[in-house]
Amino acid sequence: FGHIESAMPAAQPHAVSRLRAARLARSAKPFVARGSNSERCPGCRVVFSHCLCALRPVVPTTAGVCLIMFDIEPLKPTNTGWLIADVVPETFAFGWARTEVDPALLALLADPQWQPYVVFPGEFVDPARVVNTLPPALPAGKRPLFVLLDATWPEARKMFRKSPFLNHLPVLSLQSEQLSRYRLRRSKRDDHFCTSEVAALCLELAGETHAAQTLEAYLDVFTSHYLSAKRLVPADLDDAAHQRLRALAVAG
Repeated sequence: FGHIESAMPAAQPHAVSRLRAARLARSAKPFVARGSNSERCPGCRVVFSHCLCALRPVVPTTAGVCLIMFDIEPLKPTNTGWLIADVVPETFAFGWARTEVDPALLALLADPQWQPYVVFPGEFVDPARVVNTLPPALPAGKRPLFVLLDATWPEARKMFRKSPFLNHLPVLSLQSEQLSRYRLRRSKRDDHFCTSEVAALCLELAGETHAAQTLEAYLDVFTSHYLSAKRLVPADLDDAAHQRLRALAVAG
């Protein structure tokens, strides 16, 4: 794995895109998404007929997001960490390995401009480390950095247990009553959120309401395009998700 720069606006490769390229470069054979026979747009990972690159919203935020991604997660077209990097300019992405840590990740977590919070369910953590909300004001010069373990739930638990470099950080345990709307991968529980949903909840908690709502709408638009392509029907550019994303763009 290697250090991936902060996500960049417009068409330039962002954090997760760069991590994907680095991971592909190390692959012994091409990665082929399950059930995929069509060429995908490199900018949005959807087949070209349903590309949504023109709809990508970028919302500047004070908060940042640090994605620590399990092995092939950046390669999956259904990965939603990519959507976070699309929307939030201050997004960073790193690959995870059990035996080594990217020095650049350690440097980011120690950067005095950031106050990192590992986002993880509090029921699995020493209560002394757990917080359920952010303080009304961070120390001068500090910005919240939400550290998300981008993986399946079993993988994320493994990453949390075997990442001692995170042990000194506070753990943000989200208390949301909403149910996941993510429809591209199966989960046995409706209260298990995909990565972009978690990021939206964090942004809302940090007072970044417009960014949170935009990320939620963008997930819905991405899901609409992805499933329409899978069903071989045109994307409905005037459905509720697209209308909401356009309205948020105007409001922004």
